[in-house]
Amino acid sequence: MPPTVLCDLDGVVWLARAPIPGSVEAIADLRARGHRVVFVTNNSNPILADNEQALERMGIPAKGDVLTSAQAAALLLQPGESAYVAGGPGIVEALGARGVEVRDDGQVDAVVVGFHCEFDYDGLARASSKVRAGARLIGTNDDATYPTADGPIPGGGSILAAVAFASGATPLVAGKPYAPMAALVTEVLGARAAADAVMVGDRPDTDGRFARAIGCRFALVYTGVTKPGMAVDPAPDLAVDDLRAVAAALA
Repeated sequence: MPPTVLCDLDGVVWLARAPIPGSVEAIADLRARGHRVVFVTNNSNPILADNEQALERMGIPAKGDVLTSAQAAALLLQPGESAYVAGGPGIVEALGARGVEVRDDGQVDAVVVGFHCEFDYDGLARASSKVRAGARLIGTNDDATYPTADGPIPGGGSILAAVAFASGATPLVAGKPYAPMAALVTEVLGARAAADAVMVGDRPDTDGRFARAIGCRFALVYTGVTKPGMAVDPAPDLAVDDLRAVAAALA
């Protein structure tokens, strides 16, 4: 059976939801040849339906094939616990599905931080004060930047760093390349399929390390943060221009 392709979204399939040239055709080609394509993203901001519908509008069916760092972060809480969210609606959705109460006021069991453009000083003060009061600090990811068509902008990891510094806490991080996301992907695919997969991403420090964490191959593309000639660690099993070239190599 052809290996599953685990595909990052930002910097691989799209930039700010504008499709990267050739990505739609590459995914169609992979699926036509029997590869399952699962999208594994560290962006915790959108709800699942938003991601699925955005991919559908591009011509990529994705129902049930999107896994996010918000879902991975939810695994770090237990049903019945409570959380304050310094992030987007995707985190709220994932926590609700897990049976975690989301609230703004009072003491909570955890503060969950993710990428959101509304982050401000008041949000920093509220999140850090809840952590100092005893809440666990959980980050959906620690990516310093987020790729856009106009270049990188501060990512969820930059927001998490601010909350961690203000509260004096060391966060638990859920997304790629960390254990909660590895557990999520392994649960969905099964251990053997996960180990046989190919992880396609634009960040060796997240996508590459994640591939090593689940024991699969790593294909690096140059359509996002990493550009040709940059030093990378870990070394990819395949380094090519874009997702279209990955599909051609797997053929």
